[in-house]
Amino acid sequence: MNKSKVLIVGGTGYLGKRLVKASLSEGHETYVLYRPEIGVDIEKVQLLLSFKEQGCKLVSGSFNDHMSLVNACKLVDVVICAISGVHIRSHQILLQLKLVDAIKEAGNIKRFLPSEFGTDPARMGHAMEPGRVTFDDKMEVRKAIEEAGIPFTYISANCFAGYFLGGLCQPGFIIPSTHSVVLFGDGNVKGIYVDEDDIAMYTIKTIEDPRTLNKTVYIRPPENIQSQREVVQIWEKLIGKELHKSSISAEQFLTLMEGQSYEEKVGMTHYYHVCFEGCLTNFEIGEEDVEACNLYPQIKYTTVHEYMKRYL
Repeated sequence: MNKSKVLIVGGTGYLGKRLVKASLSEGHETYVLYRPEIGVDIEKVQLLLSFKEQGCKLVSGSFNDHMSLVNACKLVDVVICAISGVHIRSHQILLQLKLVDAIKEAGNIKRFLPSEFGTDPARMGHAMEPGRVTFDDKMEVRKAIEEAGIPFTYISANCFAGYFLGGLCQPGFIIPSTHSVVLFGDGNVKGIYVDEDDIAMYTIKTIEDPRTLNKTVYIRPPENIQSQREVVQIWEKLIGKELHKSSISAEQFLTLMEGQSYEEKVGMTHYYHVCFEGCLTNFEIGEEDVEACNLYPQIKYTTVHEYMKRYL
């Protein structure tokens, strides 16, 4: 059977470049959309050229040019979007509505995977302002996809390991301290941390799998369902030293948020829901959805311990 042709939108981004690598490694003819607006961003251009050397096909397209998106979609079977939804970088989730329109007009796409890859927005109707904008925007894109009758798969990958493990689950830090850590409450609320390369591989595995069609796929590596305190203990064992620990209550954290910029407040709201509420682990996956590690047991995922070793 011929493998699906894949178009990756946002292929030069943090997750996008990993999706390109995973798609190629799985033998898919892989296209990467590049925008004429790239200007003189030399790092992105160099990355695109490296993709080309690896066998990717580069296709020009712009969110400001509807037909360019339609023509790009007509080249492939599957579209994966990885444009940023992180406010501290750039929040572009609603641009996907233009991509939905293009996919609908092209009429040939067998599967669309929109830019999700974090907390399942369908479970975040209670989310606080201003962080809820991320979930509201993703739900707006989902509504457009489903109303257009486009086949889809939604990927809920929980916490990117680089952002959470690197800072011992503390916002604003991406390299673990060897001296101290601030715990959220008692530090015992469970989160789920996934290596970004693993997220990409699980994602690519889903695109031709009938079990994931029109479903949400949760990535929940069993060994990576850990509390902040457990993450800290893993790090302490690796460095052979106990960190000085203090804690911050939910009320103190919310007060601290008040003095931050809008972008920082959005991110801190997400940390609040993950680290105080346990929004990633306080539910069971229903029969209508699926879990990636159960679907693809052949993938050896990176454990928290293995991920943390790279910081030594």
